[in-house]
Amino acid sequence: KNVNLVRVSAPMFLSKTSGFNDNLNGVERPATFAPRDFQDVKLEVPFSLAKWKRWALHYYDVPAGQGVVTDMRGLRCDDDVDFTHSLYVDQFDWEKHIAQEDRNEEYLENTVKSIYSALVETEKMVEAEYGVKAVLPEEITFISSDEALKAHPDLSPKERENLYCEKHGAVFFMGIGGNKEDGELRHDGRAPDYDDWITPRACGGTGLNGDILVWNPLLKQSFEISSMGIRVNPEVMEKQLDLCGNNDRKELIWHQMLLDGTLPQTIGGGIGQSRLCQFMLRCAHIGEVQHGWYNPEEVDFLKTKNVDLLGLGEF
Repeated sequence: KNVNLVRVSAPMFLSKTSGFNDNLNGVERPATFAPRDFQDVKLEVPFSLAKWKRWALHYYDVPAGQGVVTDMRGLRCDDDVDFTHSLYVDQFDWEKHIAQEDRNEEYLENTVKSIYSALVETEKMVEAEYGVKAVLPEEITFISSDEALKAHPDLSPKERENLYCEKHGAVFFMGIGGNKEDGELRHDGRAPDYDDWITPRACGGTGLNGDILVWNPLLKQSFEISSMGIRVNPEVMEKQLDLCGNNDRKELIWHQMLLDGTLPQTIGGGIGQSRLCQFMLRCAHIGEVQHGWYNPEEVDFLKTKNVDLLGLGEF
């Protein structure tokens, strides 16, 4: 409601040749299968619907200022399996049609504030219903990953996130993706064909994207709730594909539709459902709110702490 979205159904698999699947960092393996009677067809369970949603806005002819949200389900076979990560992905995947003039830092920040205000309201409702003390500050703080790197060059990205999240309670780390001059990641990885991570900002940093992070009082660390950003236009995508050595993707259907102007300009992201529940209910492990598979040794250890995981987490 805060971002003016309507719900649409989401696909459980995508054609490999379409280019509609999210490539994440470009090295993760998608769960792939072929229909029994069409063995030459390769279908992939999505990592996220970052690209599909943009196509959906075109398909449904959604006007500028409005967007869609899906109840997305996916698999990430190469993801970490720990207390905040799972092989199973469930998230509110959303995308909004915007005008070309809205591709700027101010529009991004206003959208972040709209989403964050919903998180604050939700936490207050949980407190009223279940007695879980609300801890989120009323306002979110915006942090440039470039400035954070300059201020704390000896800290890892996670350590920088912990530092700022503990200080402010909730932050939006702006500018995710791309490498430093030494070739190492600036902060974290992003695929070259959805978020814009090269457009200059007024502060001197680059990128019109970022992560919503909060301080988790139980785990005593930063806790990612959402990854989002203004998406690439044709010019930015070509530059980012070239930087990442992925120019071959231009031959895929989705990329051709973006390059020829068929797909609209958008802003979008994902909000982890299980991750959000884990934070709101102050659970120590994501398996307390989600049926998944987890490290058996970790499961046994958690039992000694009276932490029981759901379903498959027991086997």
